[in-house]
Amino acid sequence: MKKNLLILTFSILLAACSLQLAAHKSPLIARSSQLAAEKYWQQEVHYDIKVTLDDAAHSLKGFETMVYSNHSPDTLRFIYVHCWPNAYKDNTTALYRQLSQIEERKTKLKKIRDNGYIDQLAFTVDGKNAPAEADVQNADILKLTLPAALAPGKEITIATPFFVKIPSYFSRLGHDGKSYMITQWFPKPAVYDNKGWHAMPYLDQGEFYSEFGSFDVHITLPSSYVVGATGQLLTLAESKAYKQTGSANHNNPFAPIRYSPPATISKTLDYHADNVHDFAWFADQNFIIQYDTLQLASGKIIDVFSWYRPGGNKQWMNSISFIKDAVLHYSKWIGEYAYPMVSAVEGPGNTSSGGMEYPMITLITSPKAGKEELDGVIAHEVGHNWFYGMLGSNEREHPWMDEGINTYYEFLYEAEKYKYNGILGNIIPDRIKKLPTDDFLSAVYNVINQLKTTEPVETPAAAFPSEFEYGLVVYAKTAVWMHLLETDIGKAKLEKGMQAYFSAWKFRHPYPEDLQASLEQSTGSNLDHAFNMLHNTGSF
Repeated sequence: MKKNLLILTFSILLAACSLQLAAHKSPLIARSSQLAAEKYWQQEVHYDIKVTLDDAAHSLKGFETMVYSNHSPDTLRFIYVHCWPNAYKDNTTALYRQLSQIEERKTKLKKIRDNGYIDQLAFTVDGKNAPAEADVQNADILKLTLPAALAPGKEITIATPFFVKIPSYFSRLGHDGKSYMITQWFPKPAVYDNKGWHAMPYLDQGEFYSEFGSFDVHITLPSSYVVGATGQLLTLAESKAYKQTGSANHNNPFAPIRYSPPATISKTLDYHADNVHDFAWFADQNFIIQYDTLQLASGKIIDVFSWYRPGGNKQWMNSISFIKDAVLHYSKWIGEYAYPMVSAVEGPGNTSSGGMEYPMITLITSPKAGKEELDGVIAHEVGHNWFYGMLGSNEREHPWMDEGINTYYEFLYEAEKYKYNGILGNIIPDRIKKLPTDDFLSAVYNVINQLKTTEPVETPAAAFPSEFEYGLVVYAKTAVWMHLLETDIGKAKLEKGMQAYFSAWKFRHPYPEDLQASLEQSTGSNLDHAFNMLHNTGSF
């Protein structure tokens, strides 16, 4: 997610940019570095979901089958299952409680026209009925008791029908009229790792943690809709139509042509995705499609799509270029993009974020963004394919590992292309913009480091007392920390270390200690002091 942070004043920038950042030079404690991935295990889930959209009732009706593999050394007798649409059920849920407690998010409560929920669940495990009990405090968490114990190395097949009432759009899942944002929408096992179960209620401030696997999703809906989704579209006629229409619009964005639907009342679109931990889709009858391909450094060619709104932000005419640039930059800095497709969707405005990431697709909610800002927001959200997508850290407990590190790379991207910064916006003086990129970034980070904060970087997302503090610490302060780390060990060593981290933990669930171990092993540096800084309050 890309935060809409407050813009700093011009006078603060002028005063602070005259200062210089200093790297921390405290003695480091010796540490034995052993890559934690060597003794690593993780669970695996393969989904097959059939779902139908009723755009008159704003609802989904579906059937889900999950093959759950137990790679842990433990015998499991139950599985926690997230049913996150129930977060929208009423004002007793964790979502509503959080919205009422965080001052900046209270306005969202006024936008709620329709609540949402998930029901009609009837779980079976290997064909036998399995009882599911809702958590006493969180209706969006179920405890599924298994008919027989699941031993290490074994798998089970879990199945259930489900019905989702889609809420009005005010958080992530929702509809804005007949424009649909279908996210966090199906029953989904919580992560079980070497730290235990990670069952968590849906929150607006606080993201997710899910098991890797594959998805086969079959979406039935009225034929007039254009759909953007996680994964590859396997329905050949629809895929061909999207690519032909999108290619024409990419070549001539000033006179876009519309998608021509099949002459049937409804259609079923089949999608497949590997090595992902979520599946999202977006449907609108008026989407303008753009399409092109992108060749990566290895020679691999991927599909690039964008879906945007007629009468929306005119900068979306450049969206394919923005997406491509982001993929190429992140691939060079961290490691090559691993998926066959990348895309971005223009959604309705959202007061607390500029966008929200999902595997291979991102929703951008910045209707008034200028060129530099929209490019930066798209880069940030596309960048989440690395930090969240391929590196599947626990976003709820360690939000800095995806949002903060990703912001560091977003800032680098914006500085290299525009001498722009997504937090400081257009208030940066021309004399600062004329500096070389490294000096420009040092000046930017020096300003951000002066801002007063009360929480350390290593703080769970739900523990921040305000949206402003959450955004400033998780996003901006982590980026400052990354810059200080770069200054301390050198840009080349940091790049080498992050590439080693990506290589070791791609499609896995790294924790902070795993990031530290990867960086130390690849760079030969002891980083205890740097990682201890994550627990400090105030500026670095």
